[in-house]
Amino acid sequence: MTDYTDSQAVSRLSSGPRTFFRLPYRPIRELTAEDGVHAVILGVPTDGATGYRSGARFGPEAVRSASTLGRLGSRERDLVITDLLTVVDGGDVHIVPGYHLQTLELIESSVSAVHEVGALPILVGGDHSLAIAELRAAARKHGPLSLVQLDAHRDVLDNYFGMKHFHGTVYRRAAEEGLIDPTTSIQIGMRGSVPREDLADDGLGFTVIHCEDALDIGPRELGRIVRDRVGSNPVALTFDIDFVDPSCAPGTGTPEVGGPSSAFALRLLRELDLPDIRTVSLVEISPPYDSADITAHLGVAVIFEIMTMAAAARRTKTQQDGRLHA
Repeated sequence: MTDYTDSQAVSRLSSGPRTFFRLPYRPIRELTAEDGVHAVILGVPTDGATGYRSGARFGPEAVRSASTLGRLGSRERDLVITDLLTVVDGGDVHIVPGYHLQTLELIESSVSAVHEVGALPILVGGDHSLAIAELRAAARKHGPLSLVQLDAHRDVLDNYFGMKHFHGTVYRRAAEEGLIDPTTSIQIGMRGSVPREDLADDGLGFTVIHCEDALDIGPRELGRIVRDRVGSNPVALTFDIDFVDPSCAPGTGTPEVGGPSSAFALRLLRELDLPDIRTVSLVEISPPYDSADITAHLGVAVIFEIMTMAAAARRTKTQQDGRLHA
């Protein structure tokens, strides 16, 4: 008789309560360093700081549901994520709808708890405003980070509607607060019409590769450029889903036409091979504007590729440590 309790045989439509990739659910308040958890995926259901279309608060739910289709083996990297990393679903961060600054404090507290147990936080948003809280928590633990941002927009406005904290201001605030080092950071994929102030030199020091140039350069060379830029520094990797053309990712609040395909984006993630990622965010998935869940499924693929990158880095480190002690 077939054993239908086997994880590969059980229907992915009847696999129990929804968690990211059907991973174990472990509330972050219960985690300790002794648990040996390497990565925690957290939903951040907030969209109170968007400027056009809302709905990203439903992003974590959509990505969780779509992720039940996924498995954790990577043909390209020849590994199974859970053979190398212990990954759990930490649930959703508590937020306060309508109170953005309080929500940022709650996000920062939750992400700090993940860092304190020695794990990698992987945030699934939610709008991009969550990044300032994410980076405050990461920098407190690891010092200033190098930012690798895949996005259609730079998010370095000084203010938005007169407000200093919005999804279009996060990386100016992060630079001002010393959370990231712009001189070792890189922003890729920018395109579309921009405010007048975006046309001037902002003096922040980021390397910016606009979308047309990125498409000409290609994923493999972009990967080399990114690695050269960040060096051996701890990295904050952020993927705004509007990096991808809306023909492949319609479910987002600020779509920009003329972007990379989903295949280009996933190939770029595989080419990055960043050895020291300290925090990850996937943002701006807005399910009300999605079509047949294709944006949610792309979000799943993005998180999968980032987890395989982290798993490959751990495999390399383990092999190097083994040679040192041989």
